[in-house]
Amino acid sequence: MTKKPWRSREFKLSNGKQGAALTIRVTPRARKTEIGGVMGDGTLRIRISAPPVEGKANKALIAFLSDVLGVRKNKIEIVAGERGHDKIVSVIGLPASEAEAAIKKWIENN
Repeated sequence: MTKKPWRSREFKLSNGKQGAALTIRVTPRARKTEIGGVMGDGTLRIRISAPPVEGKANKALIAFLSDVLGVRKNKIEIVAGERGHDKIVSVIGLPASEAEAAIKKWIENN
């Protein structure tokens, strides 16, 4: 299996007051919901199949991250960028190192 070039980049994660904080660029109305790669600045690109209407894309993003990270949806909060493509997402109770491991595992398996 050939490695995609973006897989070697590191994404930007940090420990917030209560857990991990992720910088994410969301692309709504994608063919399927998936992690699309890591941008040059370390931002995680996530494609969401839901449209950006009435918060559907944000809800789909939270549900997807819940599955990837193995945490409950109520532990994930969009703290900045709720109406834009660029978001900061907080994962309460999950250290950045565990979030990073879960994301890397998802990328490797998909």
